This record gives sequence, C-alpha cells and structure tokens, in this order.
Amino acid sequence: MQESKHHRRVDIKPEPLNALTTRQYVVGTNIMLARIVLKKGAHVPMHHHVHEQISHVVEGALNFLVDGKEVAVRAGDILSIPPHLPHEVIALEDSVALDIFNPPRQDWIDGDDAYLRGGTASGPAKS
Repeated sequence: MQESKHHRRVDIKPEPLNALTTRQYVVGTNIMLARIVLKKGAHVPMHHHVHEQISHVVEGALNFLVDGKEVAVRAGDILSIPPHLPHEVIALEDSVALDIFNPPRQDWIDGDDAYLRGGTASGPAKS
C-alpha cells in the first residue's frame, strides 16, 4: 500500500530553466504538480504533449496561444489544455502558475526538455 507524502515548497529546490523561468515540481503516481515562476517577457515556445494539462495562474498574467487562438489567463484564472493540443505561453507580467499534468512529464524528470531551457529542437516538443 502506498503512503502519503508531505512536501514543503521551501524544501523543493527551484530549477532555473532560463534567465526568465524557474520551476519546482512534485511527482505522484499518476499526476504531477509544477510551480512555474515566469518573469515578464518569459516565453515557453510552441509545443505539444500527450499529457492533459491544467494551468492555474496564481499571480500575474500569461498569454497562451492555444491551437492558434490567444487566451489571456490572469491571476485566479484556470486554463485546461487537452492532450496533443499545440500551445505556447508569454508572460505579460511577472507571474506564478501551478500546472497539473496527467500523466507526469517524464521528459521533465529526465531533463529532456530543451525547448524550455532555450535549447533548440527540431519542431514542436513531443512527449
């Protein structure tokens, strides 16, 4: 039988992805919760993945481009993104978002996420 686990945010080391973006995450059995901190102007390039994603903007404002449509998501707003739907994000101001993924992002766990780190990729990220 599995046991619950208590995580303290202050004990989860922030992972810098680039000069404008850091993340922390916790992985469960079938789900992942990530806290993403984006400074104004941060850009998450266009990508898609097999994961269902729910993004809750806690502070600030993010502009999502989802399947070719712009969606401004402000503090308190929640956006759900189905699997395989292309999307990108630009921080309109300093922002904090909580992202939930099902299943967990194995590409993040393995460090195979160059598109977030300012690296190059051959086309949209897929995982």
